[in-house]
Amino acid sequence: MRETSDRTGRLVTVFGGSGFIGRHVVRALARDGWRIRVACRRPDLAGHLQPSGRVGQIQPIQANLRYPASVAAAVRGADAVVNLVGILTEMGRQSFDAVQGFGARAVARAAKEAGVRTLVQMSALGADPQSDSGYARSKAAGEAAAFEFFPDANVLRPSIVFGPEDDFFNRFAALARMSPVLPLIGGGETRFQPVYVGDVAQVVALALTGGTTPGATYELGGPEVKSFRELMEFTCATIGRKRLLVPVPFGAAHYMALGTEVANTASLGLFPKLLLTTRDQVRMLQRDNVVSAPAIAEGRTLDGLGIAPEGIASIVPTYLYRFRKTGQFERQRPA
Repeated sequence: MRETSDRTGRLVTVFGGSGFIGRHVVRALARDGWRIRVACRRPDLAGHLQPSGRVGQIQPIQANLRYPASVAAAVRGADAVVNLVGILTEMGRQSFDAVQGFGARAVARAAKEAGVRTLVQMSALGADPQSDSGYARSKAAGEAAAFEFFPDANVLRPSIVFGPEDDFFNRFAALARMSPVLPLIGGGETRFQPVYVGDVAQVVALALTGGTTPGATYELGGPEVKSFRELMEFTCATIGRKRLLVPVPFGAAHYMALGTEVANTASLGLFPKLLLTTRDQVRMLQRDNVVSAPAIAEGRTLDGLGIAPEGIASIVPTYLYRFRKTGQFERQRPA
């Protein structure tokens, strides 16, 4: 018997709903009246989501993509499923293939068997089965699995996602606070199109209410294309810290990343995450991370969906102020 809500009767299971993008997706779906089942490995750490909705509207439950029975239980009775699970670095059993390839297939298969009608799969710009990057290949495998079981699924490919809890601007601002030098891998020429997490969440909500084209892959980027160097300059200017930006060729960056990987392994994962760079990340930086011309022409973008994307200048300073020398009171210092 399908679970119902006293308001809409719609139930969605969100895998990875307790993460950075997930909390914004859950908030957007709660506003739309969905009853939300948040499937995550540690539901005891997902209590922060419940104030985003009405009493009883948001329910964290335990699920692990490596265990099919837990995935099947998480999607049972759901009208829609959203898979946001992803990792940026591999650690132990949490490999790209296990999480973003096998895991995505497990979710899609369980959703199909449970009679779910709608599936939204979160991917990333640069997903490519032929890529040198394991991250990009596994994202492509996740997309293929979604379409195999749900030909009408929507796949979302965002560029760098920014917002208060992001792992990009926060990371480099923290690094700039402690180091007088910031490395620019590949000379800092790689181009990105940062997209606001709230805009990404809005697309997920649209996909669940028929506001997108079935079977389409949407490429999500913000209003500006910036090089890696420009993003580092913006970060330093925002937190009021002058830092030396040093170009590092890809070849040298490869060995630098190898060194941090070895140090992380030797320390049993205790190496500072802030300083960890992987060879896979270096490979990813060898390719621009921007919305493609075909996606723009076909309307598979934020603009094509009628969403005016937020820029970094209007959002990022509102949460990077804590990295300034005197925090939010920077402008109140006596001359």
